[in-house]
Amino acid sequence: MTSFHQTGVLPAAIIAFGFAILARLLRSVTEGGALAGAVVAFLLMNAGGLWAFVPLIVVFVLTLLATRWGAERKRDMGVAERGGGRNTRQVLANLAGAGVCALAALLFPRQSVLLMVGAMTVLAEAAADTVSSEVGQAAASHPRMILSFELTKPGTNGAVSLEGTLAGCIAASAVAWTAALVGVVGVRWAPAIACAGIAGMLFDSILGASLENRGKMGNDAVNFVSTVFAADLVLLTALLWQRSAL
Repeated sequence: MTSFHQTGVLPAAIIAFGFAILARLLRSVTEGGALAGAVVAFLLMNAGGLWAFVPLIVVFVLTLLATRWGAERKRDMGVAERGGGRNTRQVLANLAGAGVCALAALLFPRQSVLLMVGAMTVLAEAAADTVSSEVGQAAASHPRMILSFELTKPGTNGAVSLEGTLAGCIAASAVAWTAALVGVVGVRWAPAIACAGIAGMLFDSILGASLENRGKMGNDAVNFVSTVFAADLVLLTALLWQRSAL
């Protein structure tokens, strides 16, 4: 694992700033959202090396493509993302967990390997959740509620579909294996990261079907809690693996 001093503040800052500008030019985020994403990118690169930026780029590309795919249908149904892109709260709801894990990895270098696994799991869950939702809205004709399995209309909180779920699984796996292939985490962690990311995606739907639909949680809160759930799940799994190996 590359340390803060080995990575260098300036290269990480330049890449993070460039990422923010690109995201804003593509109108995928607001100014505040771009700044929030840049901070998370900066922390990830200083905790996991410059290559830690690559999984974040994968998340960005996957969510951008998924959001814009089937845009006309989404507009007709009234579920399309509002103009201007994701704001600060929306970006932090999806990425703050990764930033916290990265910051903790810098403060506690002995635990940096596990903490970067947690950070990559947050990214995997964020990609899975957004891609599954956007693809489901664009392609699914008969989504069902995750708890009752009743038919519902696309875009309903807690609705799931075969198309969206499959796309979310692919997105989580893409982020997990990218993180492993560029050396941010060991290859042996990729399956665990992907599975935890998928579990977080499903947990997001459960929260949406229950608490969000009852007005007890907002969408940003649901997204944040789901990323934390995914990270906690993979970290708990890692701790159990370590104990069983002793």
